[in-house]
Amino acid sequence: MSRKQRIETRIQETLAPLYLDVVDESYMHAVPPDSESHFKLLVVSETFEDVALIERHRRLNELLADEFSQGLHALTMHTWTPEEWQAKGGAPESPPCLGGGRDADV
Repeated sequence: MSRKQRIETRIQETLAPLYLDVVDESYMHAVPPDSESHFKLLVVSETFEDVALIERHRRLNELLADEFSQGLHALTMHTWTPEEWQAKGGAPESPPCLGGGRDADV
């Protein structure tokens, strides 16, 4: 099972999101092909009602702690209630990687 599939399964089982989008953005960074190291999440769940943004992110970091210990490097999180999702109209684009070191031949 890929890292993306494991992330999706764990979030589905734990948070029962109304909407979930897991995007592997590793190709945007200076990493080997198929590294599955950088992800963007959009999680829309009623479980986020009355929960501070920092606590929502802590929940996901704790939920995915084993992935971080196995090579997950970066996680962009958009954690919204259904009402927030409607108001925002979707997830913003991720900014380009500023880490440097990306070689055109990689």
